[in-house]
Amino acid sequence: MATKSVDGPEHLTEAQKTWFASVQAGLERESGKTLAQWVDIVRRDCPETKPRARTEWLKTHHGIGQNRAAPILARAFPSEMGWDDAAGLRAALWTDLASMAILQAVEAAVADFDGLVTGQRKAFTAWSRKAQFAAIKPAKGGAAVLGLAAPHDASPRLLEPKSEGWSDRLKAKVALASPADVDDEIRALLKRAWEGS
Repeated sequence: MATKSVDGPEHLTEAQKTWFASVQAGLERESGKTLAQWVDIVRRDCPETKPRARTEWLKTHHGIGQNRAAPILARAFPSEMGWDDAAGLRAALWTDLASMAILQAVEAAVADFDGLVTGQRKAFTAWSRKAQFAAIKPAKGGAAVLGLAAPHDASPRLLEPKSEGWSDRLKAKVALASPADVDDEIRALLKRAWEGS
């Protein structure tokens, strides 16, 4: 099985790694300051203590947008749980045991997919190969919502997503009430989405 770890930089696809590198290079090219210089500025001058407020401070005082602010703040304040703390994000998100059981059923369904990259975000767990093909997030009552890179008319069970927060590539979603809902049809849809990624 060619699954990469969810910890550390390996939880990114090659395309995501390239994108983050281009963000860092663009920061230096457009601002005239290196990432290390921006880290020093934030640590020295930013009076804010919350990540969102720090991001807003960079934008207001230095014209640094969110994409450019993310690597600055990640380096300046590495002890705070951020996008690269997969274990902490997972533990904070999947607190309901019933929802966690659904997550584990989906993980089992994709476990043998070649080139699988698992990415943990604050609001969802995602899977990619070259691009994101699925994501899942907990829902009220011990349920979960699975997003797929598949047309929403591929199955009567699928719905069109509405502002889910995951990749725009995920054109369909399905509510899962229990691990038993991760049946042959859902496994086939996951495989189809993975093949297209």
